[in-house]
Amino acid sequence: MCLIGNMGLRKEYVITEISASPDGSPYVFITLKGPEEIRGPRRPSVATVASFQSMDDVFKNLGSVLSKQMMGGFATVIKLGLDEYEKMDINVGDRISIDLNKTPVGIP
Repeated sequence: MCLIGNMGLRKEYVITEISASPDGSPYVFITLKGPEEIRGPRRPSVATVASFQSMDDVFKNLGSVLSKQMMGGFATVIKLGLDEYEKMDINVGDRISIDLNKTPVGIP
């Protein structure tokens, strides 16, 4: 991540998944993760079961149970038109960067 200019930000990502729109519309969903979130080959996950003795235990430990389930982190998903996707010629594993810029909007 780096700042560009005085009102922008450039963020780098790795494409982890490309999927067609589930409703059949002419869109493609690109799933992105930061390079620091990408690890080597994934090990098969081992299912774990959490047991609780009381409702208090549930509330005390729910956060840790959820964080263990989400160890892969969150992903950014971008929706592209099919024509945009074809023009970009991108594949899973490609590194991309996105520029974020604040656009000043004046009130007339």
